[in-house]
Parts: sequence; C-alpha cells; structure tokens
Amino acid sequence: MSVYAAVRENDSDQLVEQHLGLVKRIACHLLGRLPSNVLLDDLVQSGTIGLLEAARHYDASQGASFETYAGIRIRGAMLDEVRRNDWTPRSVHRNARRVSAAIRAVEGSTGREAQAREIAAALEVGLDEYHAMARDSVSSRLFSLNDLTEEDGSFEDMLPGNDPGPAEEFDQEAFRRELAVAIGGLPKREQMVMSLYYEQELNLREIGAVLGVTESRVCQLHGQALARIRARLANWTDDDDM
Repeated sequence: MSVYAAVRENDSDQLVEQHLGLVKRIACHLLGRLPSNVLLDDLVQSGTIGLLEAARHYDASQGASFETYAGIRIRGAMLDEVRRNDWTPRSVHRNARRVSAAIRAVEGSTGREAQAREIAAALEVGLDEYHAMARDSVSSRLFSLNDLTEEDGSFEDMLPGNDPGPAEEFDQEAFRRELAVAIGGLPKREQMVMSLYYEQELNLREIGAVLGVTESRVCQLHGQALARIRARLANWTDDDDM
C-alpha cells in the first residue's frame, strides 16, 4: 500500500467514526415513516454501509460537505434496503393501478376532480373498501415522490461520470414540471397532506394532529393523492413498477 493510499484509508476511517451518529439520526427519522415491521437495526446496518461507501468516494472538490454527501448516500442505502425487502403483496400493487385507472376515467369523463364515492363506484366497490385500498396504496409506493423530487438528487448523481446527458436532463425537467402541475391541481386538503409529509417531513400521526383528523384519514388522503397524481402522469409511469 502506498503512503497516499494509507493516508486516504486513515482519513476514511476517521470520517466513518465521526459520522456514525448521523446514521442513527437518519434511521430514526425514516423509521417514523415506515411500517412497523421495518427494524431500526436493519436501517442502521444498511446506512452504515452507505456511510462507508461515502467515505471511500467523497471528493471535497465537488463542493458538497461530507455530511451532506454522506447523508444522501446513507439515506439512499436505507431506501434501497427497504425496496429490496418489499413487504407489499402484489394485490396491493394491482389495486393501486386500479384506483389510478378509475380516477383517470372519472376525471376524463367529468372534467373535474374525482370524488371518493365516484372512484368507489367506478371500481364497483363500497366506499369503505375503496378507502382501505387508498390506505394500502401508500405503503406500496412509500417513497414514490421522495424518489422523484429529492432536491439534492440521487447520491449516484454526485459521483464522477454519472452526469445525465442533455436528453435525459430535458426529460427530467419536463417530468418535474408536469409533476408540479399535478400536485398543484390536487384538492386543497390533499395538497396539505403532501406538503406536510414530503416537505415538512411530518409522519401521519403528526399530520392528523395538524388537520384535526385521524391518522387513518390522513392515510386515506395520502393514498388518494398519490393515485390522483399517478392518474394524471399516466404517460410517465410504468405499471410494471407499481
């Protein structure tokens, strides 16, 4: 091992040791937004791997502080771990597609926001069953908007040689514009839920306290908002991923 390599390894070890607390903080924050069967220890373990990778690849000349860079990689590693261990039954994914298709059909025929009873009727299910489908769809796409709208971008974007080409950048920008329009067109209460969840990063219980409704009701609104957005972005979504 060269002297330079030895120095780099020592620096990496110090960065990891100094930022282990960051892993725990991010894990605890994410845990409040995940189903109860996701364990803190699993998040910490995957996040630590992300921290190790960050320490190995960090380049101060790129302009980001190590904590910012490491935070993106730690969080990304945790989300990747949750995705790999998807707890959602295929029936939930199918129902999420059905709900979005029903919303698209109702809004296409009426020219206005689809109401819950109209969506249930299009699905040929009772209102309670539709609400249950909306709640379940939140868990099936827990990170859908987080993944698409991260202000800092994917941690892979910060690595050398991973800059998107002009065509990809154009597509991403076009998608973001349409996503913003879709969110802006949501009913006011659904907009509020999305803002509190994705921008303010409150959990469902905290959002319920703000809105004066139950956690279950917040989950319904959240699921319905995601389904409505999916319906309005049908040209950008891939049903096989849902």
